[in-house]
Amino acid sequence: MKIYFAGPLFNQAERKFNAELTEKLEALGFKVFLPQRDGVDGSKPPFDAMLREDRRKHLFNLDRDKILESDIFLFILDGRVPDEGACVELGMAYSQKYQNKKEKLLIGLQTDNRAVHMNTKLNPMIQVALDKVFSTEEELIMFLKNNPRGKGAGGD
Repeated sequence: MKIYFAGPLFNQAERKFNAELTEKLEALGFKVFLPQRDGVDGSKPPFDAMLREDRRKHLFNLDRDKILESDIFLFILDGRVPDEGACVELGMAYSQKYQNKKEKLLIGLQTDNRAVHMNTKLNPMIQVALDKVFSTEEELIMFLKNNPRGKGAGGD
């Protein structure tokens, strides 16, 4: 089963969290596409020789293709607001699932207790698109360990 790992990756703490969670998921037998590790790195060949706009297009296309190939879309929702790039990625994954009736599990992890919206932690456009949202890493790992194909996730 392939997991696309979506979420913020712009500081040391975020990248460390992402890498550690990815290790745990891979230890369960999942194949994880982690953009910070497996995606476009502008400081390394061949991307360092590309024009910025070409690098951006390559990044977009690679991430889009990996989202569409994935069986599970995992969205790390932490932060004052969810990462805007990951929101677009969720839209791609949801659209594929909805339009193609593809069996794709869309899940989130939100350990952050800050909320932007009154009486809810997430914007409904994010909350409703996800099959399930976990509040701890342990809950997420247990669910995937016991339901590797996402059975019992809910959603449509």
